[in-house]
Amino acid sequence: MFQLEKTLVSETIIEKDFVCNLSACKGDCCVKGDAGAPLFKEEIEILEQIYPKVKPYMGDKGIQAVENQGTSITTKEGELETPLIEGGACAYVTFDNQGVTMCAIEKAYNNNTIDWKKPMSCHLYPIRVKEYSEFSAVNYHKWEICDNACTLGKELQVPIYKFVKEALIRKFGAHWYAELEKIAKKMRN
Repeated sequence: MFQLEKTLVSETIIEKDFVCNLSACKGDCCVKGDAGAPLFKEEIEILEQIYPKVKPYMGDKGIQAVENQGTSITTKEGELETPLIEGGACAYVTFDNQGVTMCAIEKAYNNNTIDWKKPMSCHLYPIRVKEYSEFSAVNYHKWEICDNACTLGKELQVPIYKFVKEALIRKFGAHWYAELEKIAKKMRN
């Protein structure tokens, strides 16, 4: 780990390679697991505001999940997450003709219906950010369903931090990312 401004960053995001391989995994990260996508506190209000505009992009089961649970949930442990469809897929997930997952929120964004891309945790994946009172921890989340993404990233020689560049800039700013690139250049040489 190293410190960068008010973050503690895992060296793994520089050392490991990653490029989503949707043709291999079909977007299983939106479907599998036992929890919804982690949300930051400020995203709760955003989800409530954009839901009416996102709803037309959602599937019937996702709409039902949101109508029953709300646009977000708080777990027993106090964690904020997206609701799930019957304990499985994220309520905001949709599927294309090939069975590949797509985010209804991102579809609405791509169609200029809303101006918020998607939850930060989804945009940053496979990076997870944990907020503490004095700093944010920036870590790689290893999940076997992403093994094909690691393989493709290695073939294409794309480190995790480059794969999620847009999301890291969205979260921490361009200056932070420029400093990260300087550190990465030293580490990778």
